[in-house]
Amino acid sequence: MALAGVRIRGLPGLPQSGWLLMRFFLLFSWFLTTFAVAQGTRADYERAASLSKRTEGKVFRAKVSPRWLPDGNGFWYRIETAPGVFEVVHLDAINGTRTVVTDPKEIPGANAGNGPLERGREPRPSRNGGDETAIRFHNESVGNIRLFWLDTDGERKPYGEIRPGATHAQHTFVGHVWLVEDEMGRRLGVFEGIVGVGEVIIDGSSPPEQPKAAATGWTPFLREFNVWLRRGQPKEEVQVSRDGTADAPYREPILISPDGTKLVALRVHRVSDRKVWVIESSPQDQLQPKLQSYSYPKPGDEIDRSWPMLFDLEARKPVPIKEDLFPNPWSIVDLRWLPDGKRFAFIHNQRGHQRQHVVAIDGATGTAQVLVEEASSTFVDYSQKTYLKWLKGGDEFLWASERDGWNHLWLCDARSGQIKNQVTRGEWVVREVVRVDEERRQVWFKALGIRSGEDPYYAHLARVNFDGTGLTVLTEGDGTHEWEFSPDGRWILDRWSRVDLPPVTELRNADDGKLVCVVERAEAESLLETGWRMPERFSAKGRDGNTDIFGVIYRPSNFDPAKTYPVIEKIYAGPHDFFVPKKWGVAIQPLTLAELGFIVVQIDGMGTNWRSRAFHDICWKNLKDAGIPDRIAWLKAAAARFPEMDLTRVGIFGGSAGGQNALAALLFHRDFYKAAAADCGCHDNRMDKIWWNEAWMGWPVGPEYAASSNVVHAGKLTGKLLLTVGEIDHNVDPASTMQVVDALIKADKDFEMLVLPGRDHGAGETPYAARRRADFFVRHLLGVEPRSR
Repeated sequence: MALAGVRIRGLPGLPQSGWLLMRFFLLFSWFLTTFAVAQGTRADYERAASLSKRTEGKVFRAKVSPRWLPDGNGFWYRIETAPGVFEVVHLDAINGTRTVVTDPKEIPGANAGNGPLERGREPRPSRNGGDETAIRFHNESVGNIRLFWLDTDGERKPYGEIRPGATHAQHTFVGHVWLVEDEMGRRLGVFEGIVGVGEVIIDGSSPPEQPKAAATGWTPFLREFNVWLRRGQPKEEVQVSRDGTADAPYREPILISPDGTKLVALRVHRVSDRKVWVIESSPQDQLQPKLQSYSYPKPGDEIDRSWPMLFDLEARKPVPIKEDLFPNPWSIVDLRWLPDGKRFAFIHNQRGHQRQHVVAIDGATGTAQVLVEEASSTFVDYSQKTYLKWLKGGDEFLWASERDGWNHLWLCDARSGQIKNQVTRGEWVVREVVRVDEERRQVWFKALGIRSGEDPYYAHLARVNFDGTGLTVLTEGDGTHEWEFSPDGRWILDRWSRVDLPPVTELRNADDGKLVCVVERAEAESLLETGWRMPERFSAKGRDGNTDIFGVIYRPSNFDPAKTYPVIEKIYAGPHDFFVPKKWGVAIQPLTLAELGFIVVQIDGMGTNWRSRAFHDICWKNLKDAGIPDRIAWLKAAAARFPEMDLTRVGIFGGSAGGQNALAALLFHRDFYKAAAADCGCHDNRMDKIWWNEAWMGWPVGPEYAASSNVVHAGKLTGKLLLTVGEIDHNVDPASTMQVVDALIKADKDFEMLVLPGRDHGAGETPYAARRRADFFVRHLLGVEPRSR
């Protein structure tokens, strides 16, 4: 049998028996390479391609959607027990019993979800970081209603229309804000996602108007950049401000004091707007390319700045406010009159994000007082950790702060600005305030790391008194928890899981967390029978030899511990969150890649969010770090535990900030990483969006920006690189990728490049680009030609 083009020539002095032995070993080695240890084969590609279809619909009893009974003493739900087979269960919360019922009509009517959401009037930006949830919009009006999501900058994003009589379940996140309008553009309500499903009934009525002056009945509005008042029928109108212009207009909110004597509004000083221009080369509706532009401020740019403007309505004149306590604002938010009606307050975030204040202004004199200040030599994490709750009466407020090194809640005196006491404390963090009970002076919150011995990213529900006593953790189980309250607040439906544990649903008493009963345990046997492998949790010490770093490992379904496998890391190291999955999921993307003959990992290194402040500060003016030293330490520890992981062949991929991270790994740690696939990366932080980059890299723009730039350091490339980008990316300026390309060409470096016409952000996750990425790693880490076709 010939060895595929290999010819053996005689060597002097080697006997014939030696030749026969050599031929045998060569043949045996070729057999092992071709058949026994082959990876990246056609069969691997076919198995990877079929993973989603093979695993779909193979987990049962996983999702309980309660329909609470009117008396609040239980609920019923419908659950899938096998493909296309369902049962209806009645849960008695008083006795802790569950009964399968044959006819759902036997159960009295139930409320769907968690009851109606509070209807607000004033639009406000969404908050990031909340759990997945949903809002059900019921259109009981006579016309279509329009739905808009308000993003974290308060910008409206259209989400379609709902016809009369229809119900629409809108997927969203806790803290995300939705605006509803009628077809004439009349505002019908503003709603915020909560833990559990919220209900919204739109009957066509408008929410209450802005507060009217008690004595005069005036209602404020804007006209030609200025503030006006209107009252009565026929309408009487009065102009309040006269200095508003197109470059310095007044804007909402416009708030009249409770006694009707004062008015405060924001006035914004506008600057020129930076535009990013892109060309759509292959539009679907015409032959010729289209030129597009969009607003896109970048680090260091001038920004619009807002200040509060105060007016005496009786004297019809402005009241000057000294601005020395809130200079150079990045933002002024949460503007409101305090309950006593004598002061208004707001949160001032100074540009550079190193100082944040709660400021109160005396309505009579315009005198400003700082009630609480957050200051940092690095950054104040305003976008993720700002929390302010004014308590009834206006004499106190709850405030979130990292001043002790962990994100916790503090009770503050609204008169003096003094800290009354720390509400929560410990080496764990408050991720989100769930509810505040002012009558009982208690706060309910989502905590990370509060149960010792568990992964510190696992979420638990807890409650504490305002004075810091009575801390009670209300959920149990070594996993991450999601929950919803019964409409009357007496019960908690707790759903918890891990990446290696299917969901468990429990009913608990909301007062003490006591287990009432196990409602369901998800069944995943059918999924495992497909060959699907659960991810494996793994932790190891980071760069300092002391801090625990957490990650997960994905193996192919035909994993053989006797083989060795190249390792590919999926990376996203944005400082705004953590990214290793914690709850149960099928994890199609990493497992699809693993099926080709790889071990795939995800890791959260230092510099990511929701651990200690010291853990987070690693990112400060240092985005090129991306926690990579911790990731390398973790990978080395994992390989020592699992010798099948071959650390001589390590690849890495990511998109957006992950694209920046992936290329940075190849440039700054080229002795460890051998290949990187970087999609739509923000490769130079001076080229990316202003809010995200100034938050972590600081302002003014300093030399640290160049130090973290993949463009500046492109000449260091030694490994294999695949760059992908969508030509009309609206999230990250696509020029960021093209400037890397330019620098690589100037440095005479070889790389692969894929530009996707007509594609926006995340183009690397389209089927074609994902297949090209898989082929890239097969070629450069497995050393074989891809069999994807």
